[in-house]
Amino acid sequence: MTDVDVIVVGAGLAGLSAARCLTAEGRTVRVLEARDRVAGRNHGGLLSNGTPVELGGQWIGPDQTAALDLVAELGLETFPSYDDGDAITFVDGRAVRYADESFGLDEVSLAEVGRLWVAIETLAAGVDPAAPWDADGAADLDRHNVDTWVGANTQNAMARSFFRIIVPAVFSAETAELSFLHFLAYIRSGTSLAMLLTTGKGAQDSRVVGGTHLISERMAEQLGESVVLGAVVRTITQDDGGVTVAYENADGTPGGALTADEVVVAIPPTLAGRIRYLPALPSSRDGLTQQIPAGSVIKVQVGYDRPFWREEGLSGFVISLDDAFNVVLDNSPQDASCGVLVGFLEGAHARAAERLTPAERRDLVLGALVKYFGPQAATPFDYVEMDWCAEEFSRGCYGGRLGCGVWTQYGHALAAPVGRIHWAGAETASRWNGYMDGAIRSGRRAAEEILAQRAR
Repeated sequence: MTDVDVIVVGAGLAGLSAARCLTAEGRTVRVLEARDRVAGRNHGGLLSNGTPVELGGQWIGPDQTAALDLVAELGLETFPSYDDGDAITFVDGRAVRYADESFGLDEVSLAEVGRLWVAIETLAAGVDPAAPWDADGAADLDRHNVDTWVGANTQNAMARSFFRIIVPAVFSAETAELSFLHFLAYIRSGTSLAMLLTTGKGAQDSRVVGGTHLISERMAEQLGESVVLGAVVRTITQDDGGVTVAYENADGTPGGALTADEVVVAIPPTLAGRIRYLPALPSSRDGLTQQIPAGSVIKVQVGYDRPFWREEGLSGFVISLDDAFNVVLDNSPQDASCGVLVGFLEGAHARAAERLTPAERRDLVLGALVKYFGPQAATPFDYVEMDWCAEEFSRGCYGGRLGCGVWTQYGHALAAPVGRIHWAGAETASRWNGYMDGAIRSGRRAAEEILAQRAR
């Protein structure tokens, strides 16, 4: 007799979605979460004036129906991201203000970016994100990283720089750090490159009132005592009789062990690889988890008495090809009761910024904002940063990435169950991979695997 039917490791969107789906079908569940909170890579914060801000994932696009439907079902609401006014691109020391889709690029560079964009979208259309290794020419696509592909396909320096900015903005990793096949599969899973990069009607279209962490908190409330916090899973043992999951307390003291028929591991692959499995996992699964590092990102929220940039007709959106703090958006509350700018140090810039003191990082960020928006940006009422690389139970964001050769050699092991062990998490999703919507879908998929297996 087992303690419960299913144990779920991780109380983020994936794990809680799996647990919710299973309990709805009458299965008993226990969710073990290493942190002292739920929501995983979503995390709510407050500015000093009480304004809620998202320290982790925050945006939802109109095509992300799993997330939108769940938000509505849980009684939460969304509001549109601010996207009115001009954007600014900084390049070679110049500020280019624009209100179209040019990204502020000169005519020749824009044409070249457009040509590459079409080529990328065409190739992405031929990749099934559920099985990228089956795409025509997959081995060759997987042999390239994004940087080598772009470099081989254009001599335009500005076009190369453009992709070296947008890739970290999406992956928190450099163009040389991810396989071109992974790039294509990711684009296809999120509909299109345009969808991934767009605010209004794109992946950054809307926000959850109060913060996206409320999605997980509402699900956890429904699950009640089935969710156990501060339980760090160390060993998963499976045999013909079921699974045993051993964990320790967050302070390192002995915890306990639970038994179940099945287990869902719903944590980032790099962390899933640190659990001991008895018997050992197949070498393909172990090889996979060794090669999915998380991105590097420090997310920064800066609060002002009012969104003063709007008075200048600016949307708050900035990209800079010259600076480390190089992607900024308006993150003010819906009622504009104060102004908030959100921005990111990503990839190599995040890793360099980690070596700075907090005061030095703040000076770097505010210096960039003064450059972008003028002297009023120098005196915020609050500054809040979140270094996701320093989080023990994330080790980076936004998600894991696959480098050259990994999809074609190991990709088939990403979501495939291993006996009684099932995998969930945004990285395992074939639709909206790496996003909150994908995490929700992945948890439901893992639950459906278990329910279908039990029904046979």
